[in-house]
Amino acid sequence: MKKQILNTLAAVALVAGVVSCKGEKNETEAKDAQEVAVVENAAKFKVDAASSTIEWVGSKPTGKHNGTINIENGVVNVAGDAITGTFLIDMASITVTDLEAGDGKESLEGHLKGMAEGKEDHFFNVAKYPTAAFEVTGVTEKDGKKMMQGNLTMRDQKKNIEFPVSYSVDGENMTLTSEPFTIDRTDWGVNYGSQSVFDNLGDKFISDDIELTVNLKATKA
Repeated sequence: MKKQILNTLAAVALVAGVVSCKGEKNETEAKDAQEVAVVENAAKFKVDAASSTIEWVGSKPTGKHNGTINIENGVVNVAGDAITGTFLIDMASITVTDLEAGDGKESLEGHLKGMAEGKEDHFFNVAKYPTAAFEVTGVTEKDGKKMMQGNLTMRDQKKNIEFPVSYSVDGENMTLTSEPFTIDRTDWGVNYGSQSVFDNLGDKFISDDIELTVNLKATKA
């Protein structure tokens, strides 16, 4: 009886831990695209592409990989607590940072970009879809955090997502940073190795969730 109770408590603790970890990921829910936000009398800032990046993490049962994607250009408009903006993301700049050259780095980067014959459409197919885009549709307050809503377009599919951000303006400079958040790649048709799309993958599947963190710097235009 005592053993049964302990097993039950352990199961409850495991479930609680999974729920807790899931909540901490800031999982987004892809919704229909929304109208782009407009702010009157806003200060305009131009994205500093050399100092701005998006960090990514992808995982599978045997481990995970991480890297960066460049923000190609963009404009941020700020008026007090209101903010709008549009950004282009250079998908051909996908880089793997946890592997060294000659240790599978080039192979994985080529697979993600769709550079290998027969694998063009497995992930992001940058020859066909060289850029992604994000356009701000609003910023709201939730649980003491600023939540940015925006339309993310990848592979010609546009979905609205929401994630927590913080931003500040210091004279001529503006910074915006997100907390890590996840998107479900299959919402944009990136289905390769997805257990929710394909059957009988066993432990060969790749997680649908991609974790992203945005680090953006801009200067007054």
